Amino acid sequence: MSYTQRLLLIAPAAMIRTAAFDRANALAKAMQLPLHIVAFDYLQALAVAGLFAPEQINQARDGYLQTRGQWLEKQAEQARQQGIHATSEVIWIKHPYEEILQFVNETQLALIIKDAEEESVLKRIFFTPLDWQLLRNCPAPVHLVTNSLNPLPRNVLAIVDLLRSEEQDIVFNDQIVDAAVKLADQCDARLELVHVYDWTAVYAQDMGYGALPLATGIYEALGVAQREAFAALCERHGVPVECRHFIEGMPLMNICEFATDHHTDVIVMGTVQHRGLKKLLGTTAEQLLHQAPCSVLAVKPGRVLQS
Repeated sequence: MSYTQRLLLIAPAAMIRTAAFDRANALAKAMQLPLHIVAFDYLQALAVAGLFAPEQINQARDGYLQTRGQWLEKQAEQARQQGIHATSEVIWIKHPYEEILQFVNETQLALIIKDAEEESVLKRIFFTPLDWQLLRNCPAPVHLVTNSLNPLPRNVLAIVDLLRSEEQDIVFNDQIVDAAVKLADQCDARLELVHVYDWTAVYAQDMGYGALPLATGIYEALGVAQREAFAALCERHGVPVECRHFIEGMPLMNICEFATDHHTDVIVMGTVQHRGLKKLLGTTAEQLLHQAPCSVLAVKPGRVLQS
């Protein structure tokens, strides 16, 4: 097992330089960490044809992988010219998620970086593309890049959920903010912290819609408690008052509007593994990836960005 921390960039299937390359290089320099670039390739047509003409198909596959590897090595060389310790490799594999887990288990990954790929709702539900596997299940922090207007993030937004009061949720919020603070410090970026208090969702879940007209007092008490918890969280992490934003309303809409208005480069959020119906409907993180006007960095419980 390697104990040297590094960043892992998952290259796209096509041999084109995408926004994730620029983001990975910028973060590698800012964090002073080595960068490993990996491409996962598997052509079903070659695999099937290999059953009938294995020698010829193996030669074709080797030639394809060699061309792919040479292109990746050029990208690594560009990174090395910027002073980054960069390596690259191509892996022939049908199911890349299992291979990524091996990277996580065998090396010290500070961050996995990948271009976000949009998929249809039906494909996302029934086939679980790699992006959703990484968001839901990967134990390492995952940075899904949608654009690279600023290769090095200039504006970082952390979002937390204070509606649950279990001790593990409180600890997880601290981990999310800690990851965002470290990222902002490493990139010399501005950090904003947002909590969207969706009180209607609380009542719909715990009391039923019929109780809403009678709940004014409870609503006010919950609002006060949430504001106090949010202020305490900000104080623990030294977030300036002008960078604290307690918003009431629908989380997805308000977060997207805030990110657009503040020219956010990266939204830092926590994701947890969901099962059953919640997994099919998707988490806030998954919805944000589909609609947010910027990139997303997902943190799992117990895992934070390294200093």
